[in-house]
Amino acid sequence: MQYFSYIPSPLGTLLITEEQNAITRLSLSSEETLLMQFPAGSMKEQETPLISTAKQQLAEYFQGTRKNFSLPLAPFGTPFQHKVWDALCTIPYGETRSYKEIAIQVGNPKGCRAVGMANHRNPIMVIVPCHRVIGSNGALVGYAGGLGIKEWLLEHEKNH
Repeated sequence: MQYFSYIPSPLGTLLITEEQNAITRLSLSSEETLLMQFPAGSMKEQETPLISTAKQQLAEYFQGTRKNFSLPLAPFGTPFQHKVWDALCTIPYGETRSYKEIAIQVGNPKGCRAVGMANHRNPIMVIVPCHRVIGSNGALVGYAGGLGIKEWLLEHEKNH
């Protein structure tokens, strides 16, 4: 069984899901999106202890008092995507890396585009900080939640 809950945030309402005691998704979402992505009866709206902990850590992040998350994560993805997402988690709070730097870090120096696609498919926004990846020229490029949200997150981290 998968559990889900909604979290109000400065970015809008977030959807968080948990399965087998690990966070599997954190996204800007609506109930309609949730119902389209999961078969009927496979999800239950419930604030589990883990979802409650995640909500608390996210509240602290948005207040500027939390810089690192300590939550069990289990995003669904390919081995390469997991490699990229793990690399994203090494980017310190308030810092950025280029797609090229992440490509080199995961052992695929010419894989900037593949890194970009893995970044785009990150199902756990904010906690897996895909917003910290920018173009090699410093430009804010590509963000599934929109560049305005990416800019907000980077400014938030810069100011706290």
